[in-house]
Amino acid sequence: MTAEPRRVVMADDHPQLRAHIRHALEAGGFEVCAEAGTGPEAVRLAQEYEPDVVLLDIHMPGSGIRAAAEISRLLPATAIVMLTVSRDDNDLFDSLRAGASGYLLKDTDPERLPAALRGVLSGEAAIPRALVARILDEFRDPGKRRLGRRSKPASLLSSREWEVMALLAEGLTTDEVAKRLFLSPTTVRVHISSVLRKLRVKDRQSALDLLREEP
Repeated sequence: MTAEPRRVVMADDHPQLRAHIRHALEAGGFEVCAEAGTGPEAVRLAQEYEPDVVLLDIHMPGSGIRAAAEISRLLPATAIVMLTVSRDDNDLFDSLRAGASGYLLKDTDPERLPAALRGVLSGEAAIPRALVARILDEFRDPGKRRLGRRSKPASLLSSREWEVMALLAEGLTTDEVAKRLFLSPTTVRVHISSVLRKLRVKDRQSALDLLREEP
């Protein structure tokens, strides 16, 4: 008898990205039983469907990390995997502390997602090698200075502005950021201008330097 497909609730505030992920997961033998666009909605749907896996964006409205912590508390048998653009150490460690068993980047080939989720359901941790190295570094040097999301300047930014700046910090161009976030280049430039205004700096590099300051 054929086994029932593993069930997934996915949450991301980008409908187009959700459609790509749904297609990849269903092609890989998973059943996407519900989609959410906010953290609270993800918690509600997880309770309703009790899926095998919840796939969460971090910087969606309502916070994916808060949603992960709540789902982990309410549904300890449900695996939680974060899917995000953020390579920030704080986001990575906060996700793991909230109960996530995986931390995948949105530039991951969607066709690899089913295998990654199956690995999580088999007891493996789905974390890119580069981020595993950061976890090891944290254990080797727990006092090491980490940069990013919790700095005072970063707290002034919206989640979308932070995503844009995080990708610029990785070296992506405006057009590449737009493609990654399913935005127009004009919209990306509007977000960058808003960041410069909020941080009271004149250029992108100055903004990035300020966001890298120690909290």
